[in-house]
Amino acid sequence: MPAESTQPTQPTPEARSRFVARHGHLWLGLMLLTLHAATVWGMGTVWGSALLLAHFGLFLLWQPLWQGDGELRPSQALLVIALGILLAAVNNWWAIAVWLAALVSVIGGGVPGLSQRGQRLASLLAALYLLALLLIWVVPQLAGEPPADTTLIALVRYGLPLIAFAILFVRAAPARAGSLIAVDVFYSLMLFLLVAALVLGSLVLVRTNQGQYLLALAQTLMMIAAALVVLSWLMSPTAGFAGLNQLLSRYLMSVGLPFEQWVQRLAEIAEHETEPRRFLDAALEHMLALPWVIGLRWETPLGSGHYGRLNEHYAEFVTDDLKLNIHTRWALSPAMLLHVKLLAQMIGHFHAAKLREQMQRRDAYTQAIHETGSRLTHDVKNLLQSLHSLCAAAQDPAPGQSAALLALMQRQLPQITQRLATTLDKLGAPAQTPSRQTGAHVWWDALRQRYAYRNVHFTLHGNGESGAQNSLPAEAFDSIADNLIENALRKAAEVQVTFDAVRLTLTVRDSGEAVAKALAGQLFASPVKSSAGLGVGLYHAARLATQHGFALTLAVNEPGDVRFQLAAEI
Repeated sequence: MPAESTQPTQPTPEARSRFVARHGHLWLGLMLLTLHAATVWGMGTVWGSALLLAHFGLFLLWQPLWQGDGELRPSQALLVIALGILLAAVNNWWAIAVWLAALVSVIGGGVPGLSQRGQRLASLLAALYLLALLLIWVVPQLAGEPPADTTLIALVRYGLPLIAFAILFVRAAPARAGSLIAVDVFYSLMLFLLVAALVLGSLVLVRTNQGQYLLALAQTLMMIAAALVVLSWLMSPTAGFAGLNQLLSRYLMSVGLPFEQWVQRLAEIAEHETEPRRFLDAALEHMLALPWVIGLRWETPLGSGHYGRLNEHYAEFVTDDLKLNIHTRWALSPAMLLHVKLLAQMIGHFHAAKLREQMQRRDAYTQAIHETGSRLTHDVKNLLQSLHSLCAAAQDPAPGQSAALLALMQRQLPQITQRLATTLDKLGAPAQTPSRQTGAHVWWDALRQRYAYRNVHFTLHGNGESGAQNSLPAEAFDSIADNLIENALRKAAEVQVTFDAVRLTLTVRDSGEAVAKALAGQLFASPVKSSAGLGVGLYHAARLATQHGFALTLAVNEPGDVRFQLAAEI
């Protein structure tokens, strides 16, 4: 058997990266402790320079600038070596002051991007320690007035390290391997300038106040506080001035791309793409073209997918039914996070609008099918009623009417057959069925014959030559007339039908109860509740009349006198 290797297993780069990320607050605390020892105990000595090099090495383990397990380019390696040599070789108070201000800006600039409470607490403690060390120990050295009070010296030497020790025991959730702290350049620059103004202002006022450092520090703090109050007022003034919000909004809205151009392109995509999936594909491909976006993952109730390359730096956004993960080259800063959130929300809202449009088109198609079916159902129902009338006349003929009944059958059955065929044609292709024109008198005679054996009284006006020459859409008038007459027969014993052949006006009058006022206004505007049918007869009759240039109205609505009128539109 081959001998087992006794060499220790070397940790992989991924394992080392996970170890460094898991103990980020430990590297931060140790970094501050070595800095404290070098500046308070070993300043100007050889071992103090060695401690500064150790402090810089711990800073490289903790730093949020680039991934610790990534391969350094030659330019980055030279920069790291130059900074380490400069920090250890210069070894004076001015270099330490600049370095402390830079650390405060880097740590403070990352605080808004931290969501975990332990990480925020560790960063705030580190910023507090660095400011205290800078203002109590380093700046007095620069002013030529090193602390002489033994109590103050003891506080600096033995009290300040307690803050760094406290960072070691902060319970912070472990970060993902390779993840970076989101440091915002704008926030970091503002903090660095504030700290620099505090230090330089204190030094200037020390000369003015003849060496009274604490008084100079207090005056500087008051002036900076007053300047911040003025800036806060300028951010949202009350005198009509737009304020600095406009400048900051321009900064936030132009991070990484011209915002107006991106929105214009997104609007063009939304205008040309009607399907939600095609719009989402085009919009995400448009977002993937941004220089700092390397991958996208999306998920909707209808599916999911991804574009580009996915990594550990991503932000998740949920807008309506769209869940979007945006993967970037580096961790997003707070300002960039706000910017990306706005872009994701715009895509989500456009996508939701496309889904609503698709649902509306589907509902409109379903509604059209429903309306066509219900309208043709009424036509078939009216035809069936005509057949019932003929059957009733054939089952109980009066003496001596056999010849008249046979003639009625011969006239009505072909008409009913033709109307039924026309109804079936409408069901197959309702938009392609032509409207058949019939002479007004011919249509009136056919209507009278259909209801010859029903309790309906017919009256014709305009029985002259001009009326005989007029024509009308037979299918539309048949459907509307049958609907009105059948409704009247169900509610009243006496029905009167009047037709003006010259004006092409049809009036159906019954002696039943008046239509309720609340219901009268909805008869022709929408379907209504009905106990005898679907409640869509008059609604479809009104629409059919409008399509042929006529109008169906409730002309009179009184108890015992209810009149529906079909007339040409004026």
